[in-house]
Amino acid sequence: MQFDLTKLEWTRPPKKYEIGADKIAITTDLWQRTYYGFRNDNAPVLQLRTDERYFSFTVRTEFDSKRRFDQCGVALYLDSDNWLKASIEYENDRFQRLGSVVTNHGYSDWATTDIDANIKSMWYRLSRRESDYCIECSADGVEFKQMRICHLWDGAGEITFGIYACSPEESSFEARFTHMELGPCQWKAHE
Repeated sequence: MQFDLTKLEWTRPPKKYEIGADKIAITTDLWQRTYYGFRNDNAPVLQLRTDERYFSFTVRTEFDSKRRFDQCGVALYLDSDNWLKASIEYENDRFQRLGSVVTNHGYSDWATTDIDANIKSMWYRLSRRESDYCIECSADGVEFKQMRICHLWDGAGEITFGIYACSPEESSFEARFTHMELGPCQWKAHE
């Protein structure tokens, strides 16, 4: 399998972006009915469409986030009520949040861990096993650590997945995506 840049589709394109042979740069949230009542659904997502039931997608992100909630990472976006994402979300000059969100039928959860605000790069691997998904992260692109395993109720058929970046407080930063690879599923079944 190959991550074919010519087959990528935007869900809400950003005002400024650049797609090259080996890098995508986006200069610019995906929250839905959280426990505190906030709702936002306007992030640009650049995705590939597939009905492949077993695969892994890997990407390296680099970012210069500086305002609260600035974020970039991987996303699987079916529609505004069914999606998942993993990213680093900037909080302040001391820490940011490495986390993931899963939204099923319009209801989101949020799982995070605080990391140092000086981290400006992260690798992600999104793996699919039918309608179940595994999200992993890595500092070096070699050793991946599990962030989350989840199920998408409407995620068994054709899906769209890829990358996203946004700045919900209307600031601007550049997110760069490199080393995009699509291949066999790296998330092994339990024996």
